[in-house]
Amino acid sequence: MSSIADQLRFEPASLPPESEALREEVREFLNTELQDYSVIQRSHSWEAYDAEFSAKLGAKGWLGLTLPKEYGGQGRSAFDRYVVVEECLVAGAPTAFHWVADRQSGTLLTRYGSETQKKTIIPRITAGKACFAIGMSEPNSGSDLASLKTKAERTNSGWLVNGTKIWTSNAHRADYMIALFRTDPDPNKKHAGLSQFLIDLKQVKGITPRTIENLAGGKNFNEVAFVDVELPEEALIGVEGEGWRQVTEELALERSGPERYLSCFFLLRKLLDELRGEENPAILSKIGLQIAWAITLRNMSISIAAQLQAGENPTLAASVVKDLGCQFEQALPGLAQELCHLEPTLEGYGNSYQQILGNLIQIAPSFSLRGGTPEIMRGIIAKGMGIR
Repeated sequence: MSSIADQLRFEPASLPPESEALREEVREFLNTELQDYSVIQRSHSWEAYDAEFSAKLGAKGWLGLTLPKEYGGQGRSAFDRYVVVEECLVAGAPTAFHWVADRQSGTLLTRYGSETQKKTIIPRITAGKACFAIGMSEPNSGSDLASLKTKAERTNSGWLVNGTKIWTSNAHRADYMIALFRTDPDPNKKHAGLSQFLIDLKQVKGITPRTIENLAGGKNFNEVAFVDVELPEEALIGVEGEGWRQVTEELALERSGPERYLSCFFLLRKLLDELRGEENPAILSKIGLQIAWAITLRNMSISIAAQLQAGENPTLAASVVKDLGCQFEQALPGLAQELCHLEPTLEGYGNSYQQILGNLIQIAPSFSLRGGTPEIMRGIIAKGMGIR
C-alpha cells in the first residue's frame, strides 16, 4: 500500500522543449482563429460552445493528443496536451464542445472500452466531431457519487435504466454521455455496485435533458431524466461493478488540469492592463499575491501532468489542486472589483473590462460544482491523509 507521501506529492516538473515549441504554434493558430471573437466571448472560455472551432483543433491534431495512434490519437505526451489546454484557456478559446471528450472520455474509453467502442468513438473525439456529457451527480446526492440511485437493471437484451442525473453540462446538445449507474442494489455494495455506460444520446429513447439557467442566463447545466431507457449489452464500459474505480481515475483527469485555476485568467489579464502604471504598494502587493498563487497552482498542476505521463493515478493530489484552484478562481472577481474601482456591468453596457467582470461575478459561484464541491474535495483529502 502506498504511503500518504507517495499519494500527496508535488515533485518539481517542467515542460520539455518540444512541448514549449508546440506552444508557439498553438498561440499563432489561436491569434488567427480568435481575432474576430469579442473579449466578452473570450471571458466564457471553456464554457463557450463552438463546434466549428473544435473541429479546427481536431484537424490540427491537437485533440486526443495522448491517445493511441491506432485509434486516431497522436500518441504524444501529457505535457503536449497541457500546453494546448493552457494556451486555449489563456486565450479564452471556446472549448466546451470537445472539452469533456478530450479531457477524460477518450482516455477512459482507451483504458476500459471495448474494441468496437474505441474504433467507433475515439476517431470522432480526435477529429473534434463528438461532444460528450458526464452523467455522475444526482439530485439529493450532491457530490457524493457513491450514494447515487439511478439504476441499470439487466434485461434479456441489455439494460433498463431509470433515474435522474443533474449538473450535467451540455447534455442537451451532446452526442454521447458516459454515465455511472447502480447495477447492484445491495446496500453493502455502495461502491462495488456501480458501473459505467456509454450512451448514444442521438439514438437512445427515453432520455430527457432539462436545461438549468445560471445567474448569467447561461444554459450549460442540465437535469437529465432516464425513463425506461433501454441500453444494449455493449453499452457497458469495462467490467460490471468496476465503475467506481474507473470514475476515480477519470476524476483525477478532471480535477488536476489548468482549467482549475485559469477559468478567470482572462479577467486577471485585463485587470493587469487596467492597473498598468499603478504605484500604490497595497494594490501591488495584492496583485503580486494573486500572481504568486497562480504560479504555485501551475507548478502543482504541471507536477500532476508529470505523474500522469508516468502512468500514475494522482487522485489525492488532484483533489488538492481542484480545491485550491476553485478558491483562487472564485476570489479573483471580487479582488478585481476591489482593486479597479469599476462596477461590473451586464453585456452591452460599460467598457469591456466591466462586462468581463460582470459575467464572471455571476458564473464564478458555479465553479464549486464542477468536479466536486469544496466539502467533498476536503473530505477526500482528509480521508486520503488518514485524518478522517
